[in-house]
Amino acid sequence: MSAEILDNILKGVFKEQQVIKIRVEKRKGHREVTVITGLDTKDPDLRKMVSELKSLLACGGTIKDDHVELQGDHRHKVKEFLIARGFAESNIIVE
Repeated sequence: MSAEILDNILKGVFKEQQVIKIRVEKRKGHREVTVITGLDTKDPDLRKMVSELKSLLACGGTIKDDHVELQGDHRHKVKEFLIARGFAESNIIVE
């Protein structure tokens, strides 16, 4: 078995076990920010995934130390996006 196939299998298992929390924080000026915690910030595909999310939701966003921030309230759309990406629905908690 090649290293690439093994790597993909391990990523799939890790995705199924990740517990992801999605919540909205109020910031100054009545602004809302969707905060996603539980994603692997060391994952090289995360940058691409966040970029796709920002395009899909037409908003700005960033990857911080241990979480992802998106401008606006996008909790349910983010959950649908993550499920489509192969994350287990039971491990995604929307607060």
